[in-house]
Amino acid sequence: MRLALFDLDNTLLGGDSDHAWGDYLCERGILDGDAYKSRNDAFYQDYLAGRLDITDYLNFSLEILGRTEMAQLDQWHREFMRDCVEPIILAKGEALLAEHRAAGDKLVIITATNRFVTGPIAARLGVETLLATECEMADGRYTGRTTDVPCFREGKVTRLERWLAETGLSLEGASFYSDSLNDLPLLERVTRPVAVDPDPKLRAEAERRGWPVISLR
Repeated sequence: MRLALFDLDNTLLGGDSDHAWGDYLCERGILDGDAYKSRNDAFYQDYLAGRLDITDYLNFSLEILGRTEMAQLDQWHREFMRDCVEPIILAKGEALLAEHRAAGDKLVIITATNRFVTGPIAARLGVETLLATECEMADGRYTGRTTDVPCFREGKVTRLERWLAETGLSLEGASFYSDSLNDLPLLERVTRPVAVDPDPKLRAEAERRGWPVISLR
């Protein structure tokens, strides 16, 4: 079975779900808008520039999960899906998923964004396998900390290789679609790397290497 691997943010989505979640919390007054948004925007710029300290960012972004009851988090996420995610789901992205599904490929979303944010998005897109940054839980609720290897840069390769060992699948013939130079370590590992609406650095790298460049916008 061939694998079709997909980054999520700015690839299948016309935006960044992690950043949008922070904006959602600020716009509804759940978090201090000015202070949080300023730090969230700074982290996002670091991500775009390829210099994000993933540990610092996760400590910042997951703190709200640790101090909120699960029922409240679930309600917020339903509103977030309706108001913020649905409008940025790309029709061409859904069509690409359908194309690979029809070809009998195994669909996998592999994303640096945490599982709390992305689990319902993957389900909405009909993708059963999600490799994401994990949120630690204890006594049935989130602690506000991350656990396991963050699914980011080389961490995506680490997490994917572990999953391959567990499932007995391989990267032979695999495709990986991504917009970001941060995903270069995994793009280099697959048979068919595809740059999707890429950032300038990935576009230059893809053109240099002769990789396909496509748009889902």
